[in-house]
Amino acid sequence: MLEARLIESGEPLRDGLTWRVFGIEPAEDGKLPLLATAQGGATTVELAPGDYIVHAGFGRAGATKRVIVGDDDQMESLVLNAGGLKLGAVVGDDEPVAPERLTFEVLQENESGELVPVVPKATPGLVLRLAGGKYHVISRYGNVNAVVRADIEVAPGKLTEAVMRHTGAEVTLKLVSAEGGEALANTSWTVLTQDGTNVHESIGAFPSIVLAAGSYTAAASHQGQVYSSDFAVESGVDRDVEVSLTDIVVPEPDTGGGPEISGRPMQP
Repeated sequence: MLEARLIESGEPLRDGLTWRVFGIEPAEDGKLPLLATAQGGATTVELAPGDYIVHAGFGRAGATKRVIVGDDDQMESLVLNAGGLKLGAVVGDDEPVAPERLTFEVLQENESGELVPVVPKATPGLVLRLAGGKYHVISRYGNVNAVVRADIEVAPGKLTEAVMRHTGAEVTLKLVSAEGGEALANTSWTVLTQDGTNVHESIGAFPSIVLAAGSYTAAASHQGQVYSSDFAVESGVDRDVEVSLTDIVVPEPDTGGGPEISGRPMQP
């Protein structure tokens, strides 16, 4: 019989395991032949006397053991040294971030000291089964620039719950003819940070995006004219950002170096 434990002093796992039994002599392709598989918890595998390699997989954790099978029934126990990691995030006044707006990436250092993905897309609230050790977690709120990182230690035999704090909010961009008016269709949008970095481009009447807290400029292009307005994002405060047709951008005089657009709106 085969069984596996998270830690040496722990109870045998009842489910979640993937068992694989290999022969020790490589096949013609150089790989060890897979002789048996099983799913669940403890399992029984009938094998002829001889040497075998047994692997127990538990999520992203696993353990391997060489066993010698004799004529009598025997018990083999593998220790995974694994734990669980459950991830979540909050924003503003500890408001949970909606799962559909949230993504996690779990990485770990390799032997060269480089961070490599272990779980490229981790689901919020789902327990990840990982080998014990230190992990680097990247949390993204939306898909623009609201990103936080943390180093998290997963202890074997324990569930580690980590809640990461974002500072961002969802904004809906609108080009309007008057305050509170209907958003104009066929509008191209560009969002810039204070230092002029382009963080978002889209086309639509009222695109919604998540941005990190900070100061931005929204530039709207409509029917050959550009309109611009500055706005601020506060953590946890979702809002509409209206750019008015009065916020028209005046082109700089042509100096021979091609057309340029200034960011200063014309006063009505």
